[in-house]
This record gives sequence, C-alpha cells and structure tokens, in this order.
Amino acid sequence: MASKVFIAGVDTSRLPKLTNDDIAALMKKVKQGDEYARSCFVVANLRLVLSVVHRFGGRGDRADDMFQVGCVGLMKAIDNFDESLNVKFSTYAVPMIIGEIRRYLRDNNSVRVSRSLRDIAYRALQAKDELSKASFKEPSLDEIAEAIGEPLKTVTFALDAISETVSLSEPVYSDGTDTIHLLDQIADTAQTDERLHEKISIEDAIKTLSKREKEILLMRYYIGKTQMEVSEEIGISQAQVSRLEKNALSSIKQFLE
Repeated sequence: MASKVFIAGVDTSRLPKLTNDDIAALMKKVKQGDEYARSCFVVANLRLVLSVVHRFGGRGDRADDMFQVGCVGLMKAIDNFDESLNVKFSTYAVPMIIGEIRRYLRDNNSVRVSRSLRDIAYRALQAKDELSKASFKEPSLDEIAEAIGEPLKTVTFALDAISETVSLSEPVYSDGTDTIHLLDQIADTAQTDERLHEKISIEDAIKTLSKREKEILLMRYYIGKTQMEVSEEIGISQAQVSRLEKNALSSIKQFLE
C-alpha cells in the first residue's frame, strides 16, 4: 500500500504542499464561508489522511475505503477547528481522522463483537475509571472484575475484543519537519508545578529504597499484582512482601516529610 499512487481515485503524487502560513490564511477564508477556499483546504490536507491510512498498514485491501472514511474525519476537523487554539491544524485533525478510521475498522471487523460483550467491556472501563479515582492507582483486572461482578476471563476477553493495541510513541503524521506521535494527542492535566515537584520528590524518595523494595512497589502499584502474586513471583512469603511493602511506604512518607 505504501507504493500506491492512486487511492480512492486521487493521485496522491500530485497533492499540494502548503506552508503553515498558507494553511492559516486559507483557514481564515474557510471560516468566513468561502466554499472554494474550503475545497482547496480539503485537498491541501489530504496528505494528513494519507499518512493516517499508511499508519494502518497491512490492510491494503481496505485502503480506498479507509481513505474515504478518513476524509470524513478531515472535514469534521475543518468544521470544528477553533482558530483561537494555540495548535496547528494537523495536530487537531489527526486524532479525528484516526477516530473515524478506527470506528470504520471496528464496525466492519470480520470478528463481530456481541452487544453483551461490548456492554461488559464498557462497564469494565467505567469501573476502571472509578476505581482509579478512588485509590489513585491503576486497578488490576481482578479488582475490575470484582467491581462489576463478572468472571476475570470474561472481563479480559471483553476488553481485548474492543481494543487494538497501539504504541503511544507511534508516529501518526509527519510533514517533513514536525512529527506527531499518538502520545502528543493525549492531554495531560496533571502536570502542574505542584504535581511536578511532588513527582520529583517521590522519585527521589524511591531512589533511597532497596532493590527488593523497589521491585515490590513496582509490581504492586504499577503492574497491579496482589501480594500473593508478588510473593509467588519473587519467591518469598506473603508476610515478607507485606512487611517490605509497609517499610518502603513508610520510608517514602518519612522522606517526603
């Protein structure tokens, strides 16, 4: 698909390349209701759609359909883009294009996901969010399954059925100078100065712990394993795990005080 020149009837080798200033000037005309400018703006940004379609490589048989669906996302981005936002249009548009294509692939997947399984997955996601807010840590699948009253295997299968693994560092668009990664599309509202200082302090505190204590905290609070699972994995009793975990948390608390 990477070498495909014509896609959905469009000769991609002839797509125009505009500077950021050109795009900004054209967008002003679009927002003033200039239909010709809108058409020009769509064509000028078809490379965005093409780059996202390439990101879904391996589905060449659907390339034309994905390109057309991606164009729908592009036009939605044009209609909803706010010029007052301090972001480039491409940064705003790429996630919308990705969303449209992912929705198309999900709805047209040969492996159909039943409505009941989708309901379980969505309940699990909601429970995960609520548990995270309540405990300030990522809940384990066991905790999510218990919260919604479903077997662990069912919850795991349901979440896998509606998801598609994507690396956050995966590039989704590049104009030759700037590259947009999936991680760039995720807003981070937690990085205030206060939270940043707090994070640095915690990291400094963790450095004072022993290797075994660090390992236990990693498995317990980042991976989400139970104390029993940790004890089985590192070969010590659950009582020892509990004692080391309490000592580590106490050391961090004393360091922060």
